[in-house]
Amino acid sequence: MRFPPLVEGRFIKRLNRFAALVDVERREYLAHVPNSGRMGELLVPGFRVLLIPAPPGANRKTSFDLALVDTGSALSSADARLPNKLVAEALMQHRMPQFESYPVVRGEQVFGESRLDFLLEGSEGKCYVETKSVTLVEDGTGLFPDAPTIRGVKHLRSLMAARDEGHAAAVVFVIQRADAEAFAPHDVADPLLGVTLREARDAGVAIWAYRCTVTERSIELADSVPVLL
Repeated sequence: MRFPPLVEGRFIKRLNRFAALVDVERREYLAHVPNSGRMGELLVPGFRVLLIPAPPGANRKTSFDLALVDTGSALSSADARLPNKLVAEALMQHRMPQFESYPVVRGEQVFGESRLDFLLEGSEGKCYVETKSVTLVEDGTGLFPDAPTIRGVKHLRSLMAARDEGHAAAVVFVIQRADAEAFAPHDVADPLLGVTLREARDAGVAIWAYRCTVTERSIELADSVPVLL
C-alpha cells in the first residue's frame, strides 16, 4: 500500500484522542490522529512525524492526518485503520498461505454481537477473521493492547462462538513496524484481553502476528512472527 506524498514535521503534543499539535516548517498545525490507542511510545514531543495533507477545500479542522512516526530506530504507522487494508491486500496477493483454501474474501461481516473484518469462504467452509493494530514494541516484542479494550475482548468471544458453530476463525495482529521479533498479549495493560486470547487459542481460534515493512512511501504486510502465549 502506497502513501500519498507526505509532509515532514515534529510532534508537539496530543490534544485529545483524535487530535494533536504538530510543527511543520516552524508553524503549528492541528493533525488528525487516526488511532484511539494511547500510543505513548510514539506520541513523544520532538519525534519526527510524516503527515498526509488534508485534501484541498476539505471542510475539516485539522490540516493533516498523522501517518508515520519516526522513533529514531524504526518507522511506525500510527493509523489503526490500516491493518484491515493491509490484510486485504495480502489476501488478494496470495501472501497468506494459511488462508489459501478460502478464495472468496468478503469484508465486514456480522457474527453474533460483532462486526468482524472478514469472512473467507471456500471448499472448507467459512473462516471469520478479525485484524488488530499493534504499534507498541518493547524489547523486540509487539504488545497488544496498550490500554484496556472491551471491544477487542468482544471480538475474540465472537470468534470463539464461530468456532462453536463449526466455522474456522482467526485473529491477525498487525505490528505496524519492522522492529518486532515476536508478539504477545499485553497482560499488564489489559489482563482480561490476555486471558480471553488464551481461551480463544484453546477453543481453536488461530492466532497470527505479522510485522510490516514500512518506508516513507509505502507499508505492507511482511513476514509472520512467533506468538508468545
